[in-house]
Amino acid sequence: MQRVKLKNIQAYSFSSRKELIDLAIKEKKILIAINAEKILKKDVELQEIINNNIGYPDGVGAVWALKKKGFKKTIKIPGVELWLDIIKELHKEKSFYFIGSSDEVISMTVEKLKHDFPDINILNFRNGFIKTEEDKLNLKNDILEKKPDIVFVAMGTPKQEFLMNELLSFHSALYQGLGGSFDVYSGKVKRAPKIFIKLGVEWLYRLLKEPTRIKRQIVLVKFFWLLQTGKI
Repeated sequence: MQRVKLKNIQAYSFSSRKELIDLAIKEKKILIAINAEKILKKDVELQEIINNNIGYPDGVGAVWALKKKGFKKTIKIPGVELWLDIIKELHKEKSFYFIGSSDEVISMTVEKLKHDFPDINILNFRNGFIKTEEDKLNLKNDILEKKPDIVFVAMGTPKQEFLMNELLSFHSALYQGLGGSFDVYSGKVKRAPKIFIKLGVEWLYRLLKEPTRIKRQIVLVKFFWLLQTGKI
């Protein structure tokens, strides 16, 4: 396990998921999925949050970059799977708090979690629509009162990172940003077939399903060129 600079952010090179989970439990910081988009993103505040926490290679672009830097044993750790690995390992001894998605999806997610992990201790959950300062204050007070060990936030980047950083400033816990993971777990959104996942081209499946993502995927082309020319 090594921390490596990729342009303006730092990401860890992990050779196993257990290595990442062990570090996460020890550090009690924010787990942030690193991909090509985040490496190229020009957002100083987000970069600072990443560099103060645990960035892990969630996207194929991050894995390419880390391997090109000499860390050949780096593995891709999809965030959509990692949070469930954490729950599987820790649900009998840790408490959980869930934030994100719509009321329908978060309720479906919690119901499925209770079915899949009967012993799980879910202290509370809420949707990801935190629109006012009052909403945020109510959330902060609830977390301070309940004191969860692990907090999962599914709101998309950079909203989830900004919120988790704020929550971490007054309540020490392990946090992970999940993007659309609740939608996948609840069955609301279908994940790519296994062959796409195995080949590391899950992004291609998402592009085929949602052609409007083309602007985001062009980032991969730019990223690959920068990587090959030694600019990452």
